Amino acid sequence: MTQLAIAYMRVSTTSQGRSGLGLAAQREAIKRFAQAHGFDIAGTFAETETGKGHDALDRRPKLAAAIKAARKLDGPIVVARLDRLSRDVAFISGLMAQKVPFIVAELGPDVDPFMLHIYAAIAEKERRMIGERTKAALAAAKARGVKLGNPLGGTANKQAANAHAETLRPIVEPIKDLSTRRIAALLNEDGHATQRGGQWSSVTVMRLLDRLKLR
Repeated sequence: MTQLAIAYMRVSTTSQGRSGLGLAAQREAIKRFAQAHGFDIAGTFAETETGKGHDALDRRPKLAAAIKAARKLDGPIVVARLDRLSRDVAFISGLMAQKVPFIVAELGPDVDPFMLHIYAAIAEKERRMIGERTKAALAAAKARGVKLGNPLGGTANKQAANAHAETLRPIVEPIKDLSTRRIAALLNEDGHATQRGGQWSSVTVMRLLDRLKLR
């Protein structure tokens, strides 16, 4: 027997909202989750807004509408990733007080709500570490005379390639289970170039997934 649920998706910049790739990836992840775990998505809400700040809900009317719809259905809200709700632990705590179940597709259907606070804290630390590693890799490449310029133009240098790959992780990770050809098409449609500034193909996507350890 299927359970009714509400889907919520968010991108954090206007350009991401126009491109549709971020939303498309989230939609795919939620669809696969719903099919695998017996949920019927009764409504979908998507918006382009920042996730920063404990008062972010006041600036996110679509999330407020999703909460209202979920209450009416007496069902949960499903998101692709925890950071699509917020990157702020205090904000996650505020959402738990809404008394509406939130399910994060990448974490599975049985994660206790309290654990979302723990995962949010871990995600915050992980993002800081990724940022630090990316800066260090770029600085090391620059010190050796590598002309980095636009990271989308890039060089073949391994450290610069790793840094470029990390910038694509939030986009690629939710859609990693799609075919490499489909991932390449989505990246190209959104205007994301390879490190050398070219178009994505199945081969270059496979290399990207390997570099990010997503295969």
